[in-house]
Amino acid sequence: MELFPAMPYEEWLETKDTFHRFAQIVGKVRLAASPRRNHWWNVPFHLTGRGLTTRPMGLPNPFSIDFDLVGHRLIVDRVDGRSAEFSLVGQSVAGFYARLFEILDDFGIDVEIQAVPYDMADGTPFAQDTRHAAYDPVLVNRYWTVLSQVAQVLERFAADFCGKTSPVHHFWHTFDIAVTRFTGRVVGAAPGSDAVAREAYSWEVISAGFWFGDEERPWPAFYSYTAPEPNGLHEQPLWPDWAAWIPSRGSHLAVLKYDDARQSDDPVTTVLGFLASAYQAGAKLTGCDAARLASVDGVTDPYLEST
Repeated sequence: MELFPAMPYEEWLETKDTFHRFAQIVGKVRLAASPRRNHWWNVPFHLTGRGLTTRPMGLPNPFSIDFDLVGHRLIVDRVDGRSAEFSLVGQSVAGFYARLFEILDDFGIDVEIQAVPYDMADGTPFAQDTRHAAYDPVLVNRYWTVLSQVAQVLERFAADFCGKTSPVHHFWHTFDIAVTRFTGRVVGAAPGSDAVAREAYSWEVISAGFWFGDEERPWPAFYSYTAPEPNGLHEQPLWPDWAAWIPSRGSHLAVLKYDDARQSDDPVTTVLGFLASAYQAGAKLTGCDAARLASVDGVTDPYLEST
């Protein structure tokens, strides 16, 4: 299998817009049916060997919802052994929404969601959206391949840090995959932040991830940011030298374009080096004790070499 296959933004935009809405519907069920965790860690999806999962949720009869992106089906499983599924191919957003909630109703699962897209230009309610109905299995499977490969690179990056860190998880609202390191300093979000941002950024963080592109930046890329952003962050050096800091909503993102990484001599080493350089930039300016929080290759045992 090719490492980091091509993922041109425009090529899969229609399929992406449809599947992103599918993901938001399931994600909103996850949000409504799961206990709240610090920094919203209960909200994102996790990866499986075939796609994405909500993980079990709900009491007294836990259930889970999985996207099988190899067989291209949505699967709902309940702890009592009941299971139902349907094909993702040929579904409009309205059809997907109706099918999922029919299954939940049949299973006796009572959950209410805000049934409109989050932070999308077209805010048509899910139940009325028959326009978004593009689902190309080849392109969705390529998205899944990229996602699963990137996840393993982020897991490798996560191994070198032993402080508080998030899982590697896929956010359905922003459609990125990320892992976040916490410096240990409680700072509180910026004044005027909404409830989502206040919880997400109540502690100082240095985050790393990958997103598939958007209208403003129509190309996939690896990224990193520090929040709150310390003065002078965007002046810190990045590696490789073709990575760059770009303005983003009043702050800055360190960005390494996916196509630049995949065409390098050693894509994995390039991405890890980029993420490390962005982390060091943030750690330097926030006063994070990077040496104390290091766990090279995931090892913290001080006696390893002597035994």
